[in-house]
Amino acid sequence: MKQFWIAPSILSADFSQLGQEVNAVIKAGADLIHFDVMDNHFVPNLTFGSKICQDLIKSGVKTPIDVHLMCQPVDHLIHDFAEAGATYITFHPEASTHVDRSIRLIKSLGCKAGLVLNPATPLSWLNHTLSELDMIVLMSVNPGFSGQAFIPSVMKKIIDVRQLIDSSGCDIRLQIDGGVSLDNIKDISVAGVDTFVMGSTIFNASDYMSIFKDIVAELS
Repeated sequence: MKQFWIAPSILSADFSQLGQEVNAVIKAGADLIHFDVMDNHFVPNLTFGSKICQDLIKSGVKTPIDVHLMCQPVDHLIHDFAEAGATYITFHPEASTHVDRSIRLIKSLGCKAGLVLNPATPLSWLNHTLSELDMIVLMSVNPGFSGQAFIPSVMKKIIDVRQLIDSSGCDIRLQIDGGVSLDNIKDISVAGVDTFVMGSTIFNASDYMSIFKDIVAELS
């Protein structure tokens, strides 16, 4: 199993102080900064574009930025976020006309590529793409809004994807996104996840250092 990574989702941050918020969670121990990019088309919410990524990097943020595109179509935004400096770019296969082409586009632009599978999205999308991926993201809520409860049936999906990754021998991170909390993160890690998107659990905490210590303790 890979080293555990924590990826705070800025969707839950205070946007009036976004730079300070990002720097604070990095200081507390964030391994990635997670961007939930929504278009009010593929999902019923509208968030932000690549300029925020670009501005954070220009301000001195060196922690890798992990961009989750909940948008359709995706290829133009792949270009935008790659140029802005993203490290990981992940997308939903349902949002791309040519999934393999979108994966190869991400990699051709120097970024790491991943597929995002919703709770009801079949694992068969991985049959022809697994060897090209750097990350698989399992949604444990239906995408669109922060603060939703973890869908328990996703636990079986985590176990199945972990087995796929391990048997393939590929170097792929397994990320979970949605409803991750101190109450369930241990069980999720035991099932096979190594990368945890956490939004409200982190940004609603009064002390970021303290919540990261609690998260690490649960994963130990």
